[in-house]
Parts: sequence; structure tokens; C-alpha cells
Amino acid sequence: MLCELKISNLALIETLHLDLCENGGNGLVVMTGETGAGKSIMLRAIHLLTGGRGTAEWIRNGEVSCTVEALFEIASGNDLLRAIVEEQGMEGEDSLVMKRVLNRNGRSRMYINGSPATAKMASELAINLLNVASQHDHQQLLQPHFHLDFIDTMGGIWPQRKEFDKLFLHWQEQRNALEQLRRQEREKEQRKDFLQFQLQEIENVAPELAEDEGLAEERKKLKSAELLIQISRNSHSLLANALLDGLTQIRKDMAQVAELDQDAEELAAELGGVSYHVEDLVIKLRSYRDSLVNDPYRLETVNERLNELQGLKRKYGNTLGEVIAYAQEAKLELEQIETLDKAVTECEAKVAQLGADLCSQAVLLSERRKKTAEKLEKAMADELASLAFHQSALEVHFGEHQAGVESLRQGGWDRVEFFFSANPGEPPRPLAKVASGGELSRLMLAFKCLLAKKDMVETVIFDEVDAGIGGEAAEAVARKIQELAGHHQVICITHLPQIAARGTTHFLVEKGVEEGRTQSGIKLLDPDQRLDEVSRMLAGESVSEQTRAWAEELLAKGRGGL
Repeated sequence: MLCELKISNLALIETLHLDLCENGGNGLVVMTGETGAGKSIMLRAIHLLTGGRGTAEWIRNGEVSCTVEALFEIASGNDLLRAIVEEQGMEGEDSLVMKRVLNRNGRSRMYINGSPATAKMASELAINLLNVASQHDHQQLLQPHFHLDFIDTMGGIWPQRKEFDKLFLHWQEQRNALEQLRRQEREKEQRKDFLQFQLQEIENVAPELAEDEGLAEERKKLKSAELLIQISRNSHSLLANALLDGLTQIRKDMAQVAELDQDAEELAAELGGVSYHVEDLVIKLRSYRDSLVNDPYRLETVNERLNELQGLKRKYGNTLGEVIAYAQEAKLELEQIETLDKAVTECEAKVAQLGADLCSQAVLLSERRKKTAEKLEKAMADELASLAFHQSALEVHFGEHQAGVESLRQGGWDRVEFFFSANPGEPPRPLAKVASGGELSRLMLAFKCLLAKKDMVETVIFDEVDAGIGGEAAEAVARKIQELAGHHQVICITHLPQIAARGTTHFLVEKGVEEGRTQSGIKLLDPDQRLDEVSRMLAGESVSEQTRAWAEELLAKGRGGL
């Protein structure tokens, strides 16, 4: 259950600390106040704690961040919630502290028991911690595509439905793959001829990796062959004749000098080394000169080869490496085309088997849903009777469908819509066409009560679910909420005095001005203050002795559970 809630700098709230376990925690906690006082800010805080999105506009003006923190106690018998807590690394915890910090730069941080957490982790915990019913939920009753969700929630069918959806997506993927294979099969001869032509073209040229780079260098050399021959001949002549002959004479002379002067030995050795080195260079230069050939025919051959390679690169890749890789891919695709018939047959068998499995699961889903619908109709009849619906009827209508794989979609093939009749003798009609706002409120309350009895969620929050309700219906709704609070912690934001009077704990939300700034605050009412607030809710500012007597009567009913 929710024990404590702390809020700072959220909308009009500067600081707020609610202790909901002061009187034991269970029972009916009511929050009342004028419209616009800030009651909805409490729901905004819960929304942030459960991993919902927030915006910088929610932060109090002039502040850089807002913080929401809540303490939940885990009931000893809530094994599902404890299992989720253990999965998230908090084994053995009997309580949870959830904290959300929202910054003005749009970033937010989530903490669970002091450790950083994700919004997804918070959301998984929140589903098993509390249930929020708001006026927005009423609108879901008006939209038939949500009705199947209600059935699956009431029947505990969601795990089976998720398994079905997983299989359905796999079936769709395989069916798309089959269609692709069939398309390839229809086009395979044309594609085969095309690939064979391309592969033959590449194989005829037989490119080698980086061959074009070597040929480009050779072409450059061949185009300059005449000049290279001339220059190398001249260089060899100069080096071999005048320079080498002079160096040879210098070597011999310095050898004689070294014999006469020991100090010249090192110099003579260096000059001798230069002379020998030049002799080696002469040999290399002569070899280079002799290797040069002015061959116009070879140049023509190289140009033709480069043109062939360039043609391949224009069609199949920017480099010869890409051209060679394209040829390998073409070979592989040709091999696959040869085995395409077998692949189609195998894929058809797989799709057929998945379709059969889907239909089997869809049948099981339908059977469970129809059983749930029968139980729901009976349970709703009892719940609605206690909410001042005399001889009303809620029926679950299943749409017609073809019992085949082509009729399937996510969730199965069931099309569900709620039909409702609030008046005896009137046939049930689609809920969206006949239910008024007050009737929707009571219908949603009946659904939430059934769900709360079924699941392990300890805290139920009602946000002005009394919209459009008055008179006898208001009394019935108040009794029903009080009944639910007998085995759950119920927090109810309300404008109905009948509900407020039945609260175990009563908080008043007020808006005021402090130091020139508007602030929302909340306070726990004592018995006298509570009488004043219920009187205000009955008559506004025109509170009379008769109004106060009526308020006292409502409070007495609430205490007695009448």
C-alpha cells in the first residue's frame, strides 16, 4: 500500500508530505477541494512515479527541478510483486521507495530503493502496486476496440494473449518471407539469365585484385619510355666515363697518400668506399637503361586491358575488389535460385504449421473469453444492482468471423463489444450509443471493483469517477467505494459529499497566496473541519443549520457503513 508521498516544486506545490499510514493505511482516503485547487497534481505525481512522461512545464516556476517520492509497503501474500522485486535485485525488501526527479532541461532520473532505475522498471512495479481510475478510463468504455482488453484483464488472459501475439508476428514474418520467395520464383528465369550474363562478363575479363593499379603505373612508364631511355643513357654515360674514371684515379692516389701519411687513412677509406659505391650504381643504372623498351604495341595492350577493367568497375563496383565480390555474390544467388523450389516448399510448410498453431491458440483464447464474458455478465449484474442500476443489463457481444487464418490479427479473431440497457424492457444496445456520463462512471466503478477483488493490487486511486452522478446513484457509488475500501486502500479525489463523508481519512486541498505566490497545499481535517468541508460541498458558501445537519447525517452514515 501507499504509505507516504512527498512532493516538491511540482506545479503549484512547493513542498508536500502526506502520511497515509498514520491511521493504519487501509480504508478510504478522500481528497476534496475547490475546482483548480490542485487535486489533480497528486495524480500527476503518481504518473511520474510510475514511469510516465513529464514535461518541464510541470516544474514550479523559478525552480530547476521537481521531485516526487513515495513509500510503498508490500503485503506478505503478494508473491507476484515480490517476484518482480527480486528480479530487479531487491530481494528480501518489504518496502519500496520510488523517487523521480524531473529537471527543467527535460531529463529525468528514477530511483528505486536508492538505486538508479529505468521507467520500464517503475512501470512493471506500478502495475502491481496500484490501480488508477480516472475520467479518461470512462472514454475507453465508449471505444469498442478497448472492450477486448477489459475481457482479457478480467479473465487473466493477457499472458496467453501475449504468447499468441508473439506467434502471430512470427507467422507474419514467415508469410512475408514466403511471398518474397514466390516473387523470386516467378522472376527466377529472368533473374537467372541476367546473373549468368553478368557473371560471364566478369569471368571473361578475369580481373585480379589491384590489377588496374599496376597497369596504370606500367602505362605511365610506357608512355614516357623514349624520354626515360634518353635520360638514362645520358646519365649512365656521365657516371660511367668522366665521374667514375676520376673517382678511380682519386682512390688510387689517396691510397698512396695514406701509405705516406697515416692521418689520411680514414679519408682515403671513405673516398675508396664512394668510388666502389659509384661502380655499383653504374651497374644498376646500366641494368635499368637496358630494361627500358619503347614498345607501342605493349602500350596499346595495357590501354585495352585498363578499358576492360574500367568497364567492369562502371557496372559492378568502384574497385576491382568490389567487382570480384559482386561476382561471388552472383554465384551464390545462382546457387540459391537452383534450390528455390525446395525453399518455397519448406517455407510453405512452415507458414501452414504456424497458421494451424495460431488457429488452435485463437480457439483457446475465444473459449476463455466467452467463459470470462459469461462470468463478467453475472458479476456485473450484481455490481450494477449495488450501484442503483435496477434490472440493468450488460451483455458481451462477440462479432461474427471466419474461422480461418486470414481472419486473424493481433489478439486473435475475436471482435468484442459491450451492449448495455439501463432500463427494464429496453433491449441492450451498443454501450457507446446509450450510456450517459453518470452511467459510464458507475459502469467503470463496477469494472474496477471486480478487478480489484481479483488482483493483488492493494491501492486503488479514483480520480473524480463520480462525474455526472447525483441523488440515489451518488449514495450507491459512495457505498460501493466504501465497500471496496474494506479490503483495499482506496484514495478517492471527489466532489461528491456522499463519498467524502464515508472517508476513513479526509484531506482538504486548498490554493492560497503566500509571499505573493500561489501555492497549493493539503491538510488533514479533524472532525469539526470535516463537518465544515462536507457542508461546503453540499451548499457551497450558503451553509445553513439545515445543511450542517444534513452533513452530520452523511458523516454518521459513513461511520456506520449504511
